[in-house]
Amino acid sequence: MAGGKRILIADDDPDIVDLLETYYRKKGHAVAVVVNGKDALQKLEAEKFDLVLMDVMMPYIDGYHVAYEISSKLGADAPKIIIMTSRDVASEKGIAMLSGAHDVVQKPFTLDELDKRVAALLGA
Repeated sequence: MAGGKRILIADDDPDIVDLLETYYRKKGHAVAVVVNGKDALQKLEAEKFDLVLMDVMMPYIDGYHVAYEISSKLGADAPKIIIMTSRDVASEKGIAMLSGAHDVVQKPFTLDELDKRVAALLGA
């Protein structure tokens, strides 16, 4: 991707956080990390991001609620949101889209699969 983007990773699984943070930093992006929905919401209200990679099931506030709050408050200025879930994507996709997410990826995923979706959303 031309020019680094600002990416927020919101997930309470340290292995996924480490993997994604390392991968996207190496690709030249500025990456911030939070481990619960409350911190994700606060971070998104305080800073501008191009993309959020967010787990559904997180402590305090779930990913759907965070996506809905940010999309409602920021409208067209809201970042692109990819929901990551271990739940069945077929049954979760509708909920994710209603919450303001732009895509859903099922865990476990490959970095190649996720990166294609990221590139599509960020126009790379």
